[in-house]
This record gives sequence, C-alpha cells and structure tokens, in this order.
Amino acid sequence: MAENQNPFNNQSQNNKPKKKLGFYWIYVILIAFFVGSMVFNGSSSIKETTMTELSKMLRDGDVSKIELVNGRTAEIYLNDQGMRKYFPNEKPQTFGTSPNYRLNVSEDRLYTKVDEAQQGMANPVEVIPVERHNWGAEVISWVVPLLLLVVFWIFITRRMSGGAGGMGGGQIFNIGKSKAQLYDQEKDTKTTFKDVAGLEEAKEEVMEIVDFLKNPKKYTRLGGKIPKGVLLVGPPGTGKTLLAKSVAGEANVPFFSISGSDFVEMFVGVGASRVRDLFKQAKEKSPCIIFIDEIDAIGRARGKNIMSGGNDERESTLNQLLTEMDGFGTNSGVIVLAATNRADILDKALMRAGRFDRQIYVELPDLNGRREIFEVHMRGLKLAGDVDKEFLAKQTPGFSGADIANVCNEAALIAARRSKDAIEKQDFLDAIDRIVGGLEKKNSVITPSEKKVIAFHEAGHATTSWMLEHAHPLVKVTIVPRGKALGAAWYLPDERQITTKEQMFHEMVATLGGRAAEQIIFGQISTGALNDLEKVSKQAHAMVMYYGLDETIGNVSYYDSTGQQEYSFQKPFSEKTAEKIDAEVSKIIEKAYQEALRILNEHKEGLTQLAEKLIDKEVIFSDDLVAIFGERPWKTEERNFSRKDENTSIA
Repeated sequence: MAENQNPFNNQSQNNKPKKKLGFYWIYVILIAFFVGSMVFNGSSSIKETTMTELSKMLRDGDVSKIELVNGRTAEIYLNDQGMRKYFPNEKPQTFGTSPNYRLNVSEDRLYTKVDEAQQGMANPVEVIPVERHNWGAEVISWVVPLLLLVVFWIFITRRMSGGAGGMGGGQIFNIGKSKAQLYDQEKDTKTTFKDVAGLEEAKEEVMEIVDFLKNPKKYTRLGGKIPKGVLLVGPPGTGKTLLAKSVAGEANVPFFSISGSDFVEMFVGVGASRVRDLFKQAKEKSPCIIFIDEIDAIGRARGKNIMSGGNDERESTLNQLLTEMDGFGTNSGVIVLAATNRADILDKALMRAGRFDRQIYVELPDLNGRREIFEVHMRGLKLAGDVDKEFLAKQTPGFSGADIANVCNEAALIAARRSKDAIEKQDFLDAIDRIVGGLEKKNSVITPSEKKVIAFHEAGHATTSWMLEHAHPLVKVTIVPRGKALGAAWYLPDERQITTKEQMFHEMVATLGGRAAEQIIFGQISTGALNDLEKVSKQAHAMVMYYGLDETIGNVSYYDSTGQQEYSFQKPFSEKTAEKIDAEVSKIIEKAYQEALRILNEHKEGLTQLAEKLIDKEVIFSDDLVAIFGERPWKTEERNFSRKDENTSIA
C-alpha cells in the first residue's frame, strides 16, 4: 500500500507540533462554568401558569402549598389529586418534591387572588413567604467583571512591552532592560568586508579590530591594547552602518546592535538603566562588540540646551554611558562601535581618548570608490553589453553609496518599465537624471512666453559657463520640466579639493548668467532665479565670513567647526563688522552680475541662436555650443564626471 511505502509518513505526522491550551482558555472555562451553573440552576421542568389557572386549582383543591420566593415569584406545589390530574405520567414518589408551576406576580395581588379563590373553604392553602439566594448569578455578577479586568490588564501590559516574547524585557516591569539585539551569525544575513566597497581606508581600520578579536596575542605580546571605542563619522549614506554589519559578519564574537534613540524613554532613569543593562550583558559575553547607531541621540554636548534643567534624562543617560565606557569598572574585551553624521555636536568627554580612541571618517567615495560600489550593486543585475562602470562612476560625482545603490535599482525599474531584456547604458543615465532632478514632466502646461524666458535663462547659464575659464563646462541643457524645476543644466565640474577665489567668482558669474540673459533680452527679470540667488549668496557669504577671501574683512574666519554657535545668542562679530560683511557680500554678487552682463552682451548673437535651438529641440548638448561658439580656448584638466545643476525655481 502507498501508506506503507513511505516510512517517513507516520513520523512526519507525529512530529507535527501539538496545540497547547492557551492561557486565555482558563478564563473561558471559568466563565462557561459559572454561566452554565446559573442556567442550570435557573432552568428545570417547572411550567409557567396564570392567575386564572391558579384560582381554578385552588377552588378544585389541587394545591398542596404556595411559596412566594423573594416576594415576586410564586411556586405552586400540587397534591396527589392535582398530580394525577395535571401530571398523570409522573411517578408517585416524585409528588411534592419540587414545585410544579411558577407564576411571576406581585405580593399584594397574589394574596388577594388566593383569598378570593378560597372563600368559604374549610382548609384554605396559605401563601408561605420564602427568601432564596441564586448563588451562581451573584458570584458571576462580581467574578466576571473582575476576570475581564484582569484579562484587559494583561493585554495592555503585553502590548506596551511589545509582546511577551520581545527581547530586552517582555513585561512592562522590565522597561529598564536593554533593547539591544544580539547578532546571530547563523540565522541573520551575513555581510562581509567583500560587500563594502569604496571605503578602503575606513575598512582597514575596522578590519584591525576584527583581527585583534580573532588573534589577540598578536597585539598583546607587544603590550598593545585594542581601542575601547571606535566612532564612525561621515555624511548620510556613506556606509557607516554597512561597515558595522560587516564587522558583525566577520568577527566571531557576540555583536550587540542598538540605536541611540532606544535609550530615550518618557520615564525618568530608564535610559541610564538600559545602558547599565547593556554593558552588563556585554561583560558576560566578552569579548564582544557593542554597536550604537546614531549615537548623537544621546551623545549631544551637555549643558547646551537652555530649556532643560540639571536633571535632563538625556544627560543622565550620557553620564551613565561615559561611566560605563571608562569609569572605575573594567570593560576588558568590550569594544564600543558607534556611528553618527553629527560629530560636531557630540560631548567632548565622549570624544576623548579612553572612550572613543579612534575616529574613522567615512567620506563620500571618489571616482575609484564609486566604480567599486557600482561593481558591488551590479552583481545581481542583468546588464547589456554597453554598460560601462567607469563611465557611470564619472557621471555620479558627489554620490554616496546609498545613492549609487538607488541608481542601480532605479535603472532596473526603468528597463523593466520599457520591457527590455537587459539594463542598458541609457537606463542608468535616465536613472541618474531621475534621482538628481526628479520626474520628467513632459505634459506640463507652459505658455510660449514662459518657454522663451526659460530657454534664454538656460542659454545664459550655458553661454557664461562656456566663456569662463574656471566655470564648469556644459554637458546638456533641457527646458523640459523635471521635478520642481522648469529647466535644468548638466555641467562637468572638476573633482578638486581646494578652490581659489577666481574659481569661486567664475562659478558665481555662470550662476547669475540666467538672470543676466533675461535682463539683456527682455529688459526685465523674473522670479526664476531664486535658486541661483540662493546659491550665489551662500558662496559670497562663505568667501567673506569663512574663507577670508575678501580684502576688506581680511584674513578672518567666523566659521565654528564645533557647532557651539548654534546655541549662542550673540554673533562672533560686532554690528559694525556685520554691516561690512553685508556690504562686501552685496559688492561681490553685483560684480559677478555685471561680469555676466558683459559676457552675454559680447556674445548676444550666439546666446540668441542657442536659445532658439533650445526652444526648437528642448534639449541641447555640448556639441551645439561648439558649433555656435567654437571650442573653449582653455586647456582644461581631464574631466572625470558630469553633474546636473538645476534651476529649481524657474517660473
């Protein structure tokens, strides 16, 4: 038979988990018991009758006795004559043991009707008053509400604590327990250093910690000690958390992961309690690693918030963390790994040696780093033959690792939307444009006059940038609305580490070229240069206040790298100096604007040709500028990439 041919059939059936009796079934059974007892006690073979029938029974002499229960229910007992008359099938031994009829009636009416029915009778039946208690109903009246209250309390406490099986204190009374998650190398997805690209320097620092945990004698034999804390600092999306995940995957030691906000709670003292519990667990499992993501949630500098008092909960949590990291207690074998993008606001006591001994700066990837990141994220993609990782790396300056991952995913979606069998080069370029500039709005309603203004505005940017030595040369210009912008331009900037005053000035001139073109062609300006003015104003302020590039203000910088000026009510300069700064900023911007007007007046014919071609085609490239203005006269350094610079406030 088929059943006998499968020896694992019975075993699989036996191995099925048996259903256990849930905790809440106890309450269901108790309630059912009391309800059943009440129903059973209240229900019997007693028949309902009427006062007319009772009067007839009394006149015929069929009633043995009448009991008035609790003054509202009359129970009628029949004698032998009445039993044989009304219940002929009943056995004689059951006569008179229980009431035969029941009547709901008031006490006064019952006495009156009984007396009327028995007038003139020699042996009348008396009404006997009886007090009787229904224990089942009375018990249920106070037990059931109590049980419901208990069930509701258990339900609320379990919901507040995140479930009975949640980590870090399954009950509300364990709210001070740590919420850190222990990384399981067998069950959790394993991320290794091979998955981290573009962060070679930071990866080397972190790999040394992993190597120390694997081979401690290699370092301790020379008297060295592993750093107690390592702080990962960098812009968002650069891979700080990814580095921590790779450490969890590579280090064969327990790895506790927690967010800085998990320490913060509405109850006083909970944050400090969770810090103590976290380090207690870590010491029991040492050597181990504790990873605190977004540590600035609790590590902000103390005493800077004027709205909080000395008993601030966040400061108490930070104090406990400082004590645990480097206090009287020993934390041998416990390494704290933390990440933040706001290192400037962290408390100095947290940053000192002995707590966070190392600070690893995770910067935005360079050209080679972006190429390696593209290689990582393209592993699972089906690519066409024209996809070049080197070219894509050049097209994404300033992109973080998260941005590049988004580009790859968006390119795959675009290719799928176009029903392609593989992802092509154009799909990646469209994905870059989509991420940087937003969704292209081809059906946006623009009047011919507005379209002309936008075209000359963008042509002004293109012309001035082409004619200036240090301005970023143009790659592509479009007047098709995209995102919040009605026009956009892609430039080819240098990947330089320092910038001179002349370079910044040329960039400002090119930025103001759009407004200058509107002034020259139409004799008036529009609100479309809002984004340009914002950008130029920030650049001018940076030249005067931060970089010391203004002759009047001199070699002075009012830049505060510590971020403490955010909490100050006073500026680091006098009112007289503030007036000078405002005057110099205005002078620099006006000088750049006049330079843009001069360049565009000299090349007004080319500006008009470029704008007309832009109106006709809606998209132009650098080849169109070469055809109109010729090649740029300056030998520029090899450009590594192209970038999109949008006029987000055109209109």
